[in-house]
Amino acid sequence: MNEFELIARLTKSLPTNASVVTGAGDDCAVLDLGIPEELILFKTDAVVEGIHFTSETPPQKIGHKALARCLSDVAAMAGTPGAALITIALPKDFEATFVEKVYEGINSLAQRHGVAIVGGETTTNPERMLISVSLLGTVARGRQILRSGAKIGDAIFVTGELGGSLAGKHLDFEPRLAEAQWLASHFPIHSMMDLSDGLAGDLPHILNRSQVGAELLKSALPIARDAKLRAESNSAAKPAALAALTDGEDFELLFTVASKHAVALLDAWKKQFSPLKLSCIGKIVAGTGISLRDKSGVHKLNAGGYAHFAGSTKAG
Repeated sequence: MNEFELIARLTKSLPTNASVVTGAGDDCAVLDLGIPEELILFKTDAVVEGIHFTSETPPQKIGHKALARCLSDVAAMAGTPGAALITIALPKDFEATFVEKVYEGINSLAQRHGVAIVGGETTTNPERMLISVSLLGTVARGRQILRSGAKIGDAIFVTGELGGSLAGKHLDFEPRLAEAQWLASHFPIHSMMDLSDGLAGDLPHILNRSQVGAELLKSALPIARDAKLRAESNSAAKPAALAALTDGEDFELLFTVASKHAVALLDAWKKQFSPLKLSCIGKIVAGTGISLRDKSGVHKLNAGGYAHFAGSTKAG
């Protein structure tokens, strides 16, 4: 049983109440707490030593990554982050200076995005460090972007480059908050999410929630230079395109929009965010699953992204 199978099993009968607009199954929960013009976004995420970072990872980067993962999910809903709680679990032989530097990484990123760190919890965890972040944010009523809105004929876009996490991007990426808010305010984005488990693993979440399929164009994939170099220099490494599809921890935005807006969106993006790439990588189609078009035709994509408990490995 992998992570997604377990989640499906555990979320079948979760209790709910009148405040829940969107519950389990999207990048953030969306809650209506009676604020006239805003909905509340609620997100939690965790990083674990040996899975998301190693004992040699600089502590400031550990802190940065712990908070940035949650910020990336708020970005995927076109929201604005507000306040966070930090739970940190430490082995008994922890070094206080190391932990302080972890918080330096958290605090630096929080200050850049106007996030208040308002408390949390400390506890013991044998052998390894664990950091869990719970984040509140806001989004204007009716402006939240979900995974479930993709429509047949939509163009599929992704920001940045894919496949660079193993070279260290997963430790110092910048959440695409400004980019997502700009997209939501200038174009009718149908669906959006962030890429944490790889394009091949995350796109199916949009497809399943929207009950559609996708056709990707292999030549349009924005492959990171590090993924290309790794494939060229190491015969045992993944082919570069496969790395872009499956490595995970890219933390870029994946979204769909009506194809009639594609050209205008690309032109406006270049003026607003150059040199950050924006790539149209395919289209939403009828059916299910992902197909990949290359020089030899269209083939069903069987590769998947990262899934906890499935035996694959996260970036170190």
